[in-house]
Amino acid sequence: MASPAAVRAAPAAGSPTHPLAQVGQGLWRLLTSVDFAVVQIIFLSILAVIGMTLQQLPDFAFRSPGDYATAMDEIRARYDPVLGPAAVGVLERLGAFGIFKSAIFGMALVVLVVSIVVCTLDRTPRLWRDVSSIRVAQPEPFFDPSLPDRAAMSGVAASDVARVVRGRGFRVREATDADGTRHVYGDRHQYTKMATLFTHLGLILFLVAAAVTSRFGDEQGLVVPEGEALTVQPIGTPGLLLVKNLGFEAPGFETGMPSDFTTDLAVFQDGQEIARKTIRVNDPLAIGGYTFHQNGFGPAPHLVIRDTAGKPLWDAQVPMTDSAAGSPYVTMAVPGRDFGLQLLLTRDEAGRGVVLVLPYRILGEGADGPIVQNLTAVTLLRGDTRVSDELGVSLELTDFGEYTLLIAKRDPGQGIVWLAFASLITGIAITFYLPRRRVWARIKPGGQVGLVWRADRYVDAEREFGRLLDDLVAARREPADHSASA
Repeated sequence: MASPAAVRAAPAAGSPTHPLAQVGQGLWRLLTSVDFAVVQIIFLSILAVIGMTLQQLPDFAFRSPGDYATAMDEIRARYDPVLGPAAVGVLERLGAFGIFKSAIFGMALVVLVVSIVVCTLDRTPRLWRDVSSIRVAQPEPFFDPSLPDRAAMSGVAASDVARVVRGRGFRVREATDADGTRHVYGDRHQYTKMATLFTHLGLILFLVAAAVTSRFGDEQGLVVPEGEALTVQPIGTPGLLLVKNLGFEAPGFETGMPSDFTTDLAVFQDGQEIARKTIRVNDPLAIGGYTFHQNGFGPAPHLVIRDTAGKPLWDAQVPMTDSAAGSPYVTMAVPGRDFGLQLLLTRDEAGRGVVLVLPYRILGEGADGPIVQNLTAVTLLRGDTRVSDELGVSLELTDFGEYTLLIAKRDPGQGIVWLAFASLITGIAITFYLPRRRVWARIKPGGQVGLVWRADRYVDAEREFGRLLDDLVAARREPADHSASA
């Protein structure tokens, strides 16, 4: 007899012995685990809730360190007083302000896609066996009329049973036992369960679309004054797109109640105009992979700033994208000078537009923030020029213009979303509207007929089985009717 130390446990049947094979089998089991899928969905949901709760960095923030710093300053101004600078710093390092573009969110999507693919591959052979394995002849206990969805009758020939079942849209198969017992099997929508593959494909494509959009998509706001142009992508991008506001219309804007607003928008690529359209809300322009939506508008006074020698330091419209005290407001830096301007648009008693210019200079950084020195304010009407000896410049308001706010959106996953939607709807429609129905009939040589009905849960079994039985009863009476007429 072998000693206990010599006894070795036999490996379980079908279990691999190679370490790599064992790791692969364990990974396969993990990816096909329902519990693991639930954990993934919960994790992604938590990330999504964080992304929808916290303000996210705009797409342009990832173009350069300067853009990132500017966007983070806005986020810090919002959350520092609430959470504290330290907590905001931790959230920034964790990527909480860029969840949908973070590596952890992308990896979570990839793992979920892989899990769904593996689950689908694991389930497909069993689905195919379920729908392709057909047993026409069933044993006698299977037709016990005391069980649900069973019936028994007599006087119907096997050929009539097959004809009636076929007339109900079933594919009929027949078999005969050695003792002369006939079996008729009807199957309708045999492969419906395979439609779950369309559903799974739709889910996979939705996740792929989300990953593609979050990784390669782009969405940004473009403030374009009337008559001016602005690049869509960073300078140096191959095939750089440029948009130009050729004309802006907002009937009723002067009264503060515009009835509509439109932008005559042109798009250029490599210096050539490739598209032009008058866009409005819900009627965007799509070109070059981008869609340009009309989103808003506002005033943009044309300001000219000159030095004492008359050299222009600024000669352009200034979009007033902010508001203060209910009036349009903006701050701007003056090129080549150590001061900035705060601009506030109001109206005088005659209803004329007035731009209040409040110069300021940053003297340093204090404990509570920047130390600001406000300088002498200047008011400008259309056509006015004011000379400020304190600043060493002249300020001229040549005219009032308007800017248009465009949303430029590039969504490379949009086509995948439509494909995913079509696949998902196809799978759901087949599952709900083409459920599988099966019927077995056992006709003994003496004329006794046993019937069994099986159907998916979306079928009104009582109604449909009842109609089939009515047809079989009618088929049983047909010979009597013919003999009577004869």
